[in-house]
Amino acid sequence: MVDTAVKYDIEAIKEEVRQLVNKGIVQRHEPIYTLCKHIPHRDWVCVELELEKHEFLLRDKIIDLLACEDWSED
Repeated sequence: MVDTAVKYDIEAIKEEVRQLVNKGIVQRHEPIYTLCKHIPHRDWVCVELELEKHEFLLRDKIIDLLACEDWSED
């Protein structure tokens, strides 16, 4: 049996979230669990486990994943 699910590490998750925020699909103030609407169901369990491994709770805010954002000057 071949595992076709994408492997998510915390950096890949953060990058995916950053892209969703930049596109306006999710907001920084929303809870992390809202991401499950935008990540394939088959991959969500892996994402959830990776978040838990890095001590993120699903009720935490998305901005917690983006704590080290770079801001360009206006």
